[in-house]
Amino acid sequence: MKTLTHEKLTIVGAAGMIGSNMAQTAIMMGLTSNICLYDPYAPGLEGVAEELFHCGFEGVNITFTSDIKEALTGAKYIVNSGGEGMTREDHQKGNAAIAEEFGKNVKAYCPDVKHIVVIFNPADITGLITLLYSGLKPSQVTTLAALDSTRLRSELAKHFGISMDQVENCRTNGGEWGEN
Repeated sequence: MKTLTHEKLTIVGAAGMIGSNMAQTAIMMGLTSNICLYDPYAPGLEGVAEELFHCGFEGVNITFTSDIKEALTGAKYIVNSGGEGMTREDHQKGNAAIAEEFGKNVKAYCPDVKHIVVIFNPADITGLITLLYSGLKPSQVTTLAALDSTRLRSELAKHFGISMDQVENCRTNGGEWGEN
């Protein structure tokens, strides 16, 4: 299988639905032939790796671990979808602490990382905290905050009884949008 690079991509939170989908998508898009699946909650992680092995992707090195040092060492790219499952009210405090620890781990184990994508909510806060504690440049950390705009579109479509693709030019700004 031809890939854009052979450099290591670590998927943080790989045992979860978003993380496992990100791993499969990266392989299918041919982004890299070297993917490490990491999740501190090891149950389920081996199953995700096995499912990817069973897809028959040729020439792809898939490893998995619940050891953050092993996962980040040598990583050049990181996608982090690993926040905690909690109420929206608790996200900011709980996930801010996770982002701080993640940033410190990046600084300690892979200071030469090229790029990080932070997905877990509230993405604007967790991305900024990751940036501050990792010591990286702002151009090296991206957040996926479009999730909240997608959720808003979905709720508006339900409310008005229309399909989501009919809701246009709808965006959230700043903190995350809730179902209040």
